[in-house]
Amino acid sequence: MRVVMFGYQTWGHRTLQALLDSDNDVTLVVTHEKGEGDYEKIWDDSVADLATEAGVPVAIRNRPDDEDLMSLLKAADPDVIVATNWRTWIPPQIFNLPRLGTLNIHDSLLPAYAGFAPLIWALINGEPEVGVTAHMMTDVLDAGDVVLQRRVRVGPRDTTADLFHRTLALFGPMAVEGLELMASGRTEWAKQDRSKASFFHKRSPVDSLIDWTWTAEELDRLVRAQCDPYPNAYTYRNGERLRIVSAEVSKGIYGGTPGRIFIREGDGVVIVAGAEARRGRSHGLLVRTVRTDDGRELPATEYFTTMGGYLTRQP
Repeated sequence: MRVVMFGYQTWGHRTLQALLDSDNDVTLVVTHEKGEGDYEKIWDDSVADLATEAGVPVAIRNRPDDEDLMSLLKAADPDVIVATNWRTWIPPQIFNLPRLGTLNIHDSLLPAYAGFAPLIWALINGEPEVGVTAHMMTDVLDAGDVVLQRRVRVGPRDTTADLFHRTLALFGPMAVEGLELMASGRTEWAKQDRSKASFFHKRSPVDSLIDWTWTAEELDRLVRAQCDPYPNAYTYRNGERLRIVSAEVSKGIYGGTPGRIFIREGDGVVIVAGAEARRGRSHGLLVRTVRTDDGRELPATEYFTTMGGYLTRQP
C-alpha cells in the first residue's frame, strides 16, 4: 500500500523504519522540527533524517493546517496514513483523505491514558499493565476504533525508561500488522468503551515537584516514573532544588511531619511521607541517591550529613 507517515522522535523513527522495511511504499513523511522542551530532547531520533536517507520526501510542520501540505498529501496519493507521536491535532480533511483512513499508534491501553506521557502517568498511578494501541483516527483524540492492542506487564521496580523500551519495540511491528489487517479488507474494528476513557495533559516541571503528603509508595513510583533521562522528581532544601534520583519505600514505620529529614536506614536516608504520617502508621521514602542543581550526584548518606530539617515544595 501507499503510505504517508506523520511521526516524531524515536517512536516515529522506529515506526518509519518498520514501514520502510515492509512491502509498503512510503510516499511522504511529515514530522515536526526539533523541539527544545525537556521531553523533546530525549528519545529524539530524527524522523526527517531517516526519511531523507531512504529517499522519501519530507515535510516539516508544527501544525498540519496549510494548503501547501494538503497539496503534498494529495500528490502522495496515500491508501492510508500512519501517525505515531504526532504532537498536534490532525484535522479531518487530512485523516479522512486516504481511502482506508488513518491508523494512529498510541502508547497506552486505550481508552485509558489518552493524550500525553501515558507511561509516566500510568506508572505514577500504579497500573499493573501498560501497552500500545493501534486505532483508527477520528474527530476525538485517541478515541477511534481499536485495530489491535498489545499489553506489557509493569514489574515492581520498573522505571518509565524500562517501560519505554518494552513498548517502543511494539510500535513498528504493530504498524505493519495493522496495515496488513486493513489491506485484507476488514473495516469493522473494536469500539472503545468511552465510559472507561481518561485523558492526560503534557507533563511540565511542576508535575515532578514532590508533595511529601503523598504516601511513600506513591512517591517511590513518582521517582521511578521520573527516572533518567526524564526530568527527575525534585524537592527543595534550604532554598535549593534537590533531585531525587533513586529511592524506595522504607522498611520501618516513621511518624511525624511529611518532609522531615528523619533517620538513616541501611544505605539511605528516610524522609517522612504521607498525610497520615502524624499517626505513626506510614512508611517513609528511603532516599538513596540525589542530584544537586550543579549536576553533582551523591549518595543520600553523604548529602544529608545531619538529620533534621525539612524538604519542601518551595525554595
